[in-house]
Amino acid sequence: MKERFLSAGDRALIVEFGDRIDRRLSHDVLRLNATIRSKALSGVVETVPTFRSLMIHFDPLVTTRGDLEHAIRSLLDHDLGQRSEATLWRIPVCYEGELAPDLTEVAQLTGLTPGEVVAMHSRTRYHVYMLGFLPGFPYMGDLPVELALPRRADPRLRVPAGSISIATSLTAIYPYESPGGWHLIGTTPIRLFDIGRPRPALLAPGDAVLFQPIDRACHERVRRAVEKRSYEVVSEPIGA
Repeated sequence: MKERFLSAGDRALIVEFGDRIDRRLSHDVLRLNATIRSKALSGVVETVPTFRSLMIHFDPLVTTRGDLEHAIRSLLDHDLGQRSEATLWRIPVCYEGELAPDLTEVAQLTGLTPGEVVAMHSRTRYHVYMLGFLPGFPYMGDLPVELALPRRADPRLRVPAGSISIATSLTAIYPYESPGGWHLIGTTPIRLFDIGRPRPALLAPGDAVLFQPIDRACHERVRRAVEKRSYEVVSEPIGA
C-alpha cells in the first residue's frame, strides 16, 4: 500500500502506511518519526506514532499542509534512516489471586492451565506499538495466538492501576484506574506514568517489554519501594 496523506483538522497531517497491525508497518512509522525529528522540519510541533500511521502536528503560522506534505514525500522518496534507539524493559508482574482476577477464566477459554497462560504471556517479548487511551497506556504485541481472545462481554467500570490485560492480539498495562474491557491476568506494582519523571511515560513506541513473574511478597516489596521512589525498573538499550 502506497502511503496516504490525510488532513486532521487544520493543524495536523497523517501519513498512513497500511491498514493492519503489523511490525513491519510499525517499523516504517517509527523510521519516519525518527527522521522527521532529526531533520527538525520547519513548523512541526509534535509527532504521534500509531499502529499504522504517523500524525504530525504543525503550526499553520509557520508552514502549510502542502509544504509539509511535500517535505515528507521528499523524505519518503529517499532511504529513511533507522528508527530511534529503544529500550527493553523487564516489568515485574504478579499473576496470583485477586491480582489476576481473569486468569482462571482465560485458562478455561483457551483450553490451557493458569500456569501455561502465565508461561506463554511472560516468555514473549512484546513490541510497544503505540501509547493511547490513557496517558502512558501501551498497546503491545504480539500476543501468542493461543492467548488471543475477544474483549470481555461485560466491561468493568473500574480496572485497578497496574493491571496487566490481554485482548485480541495485544497485551497492555493500565496506568490508572479506569473502565476497561480487557481480560486481567496480573498486576504490576510499577508506575507507567509519573509526572515527577523527566519523561512521564515509562514506555515509548518502539520499546520492547518482557514480563517477569513475581510472587505476592515480592509484589508488595516492589510496591513499597515504588511509593518511596527507590525502585528502578530493570532496562537495557536495544539497537535501532
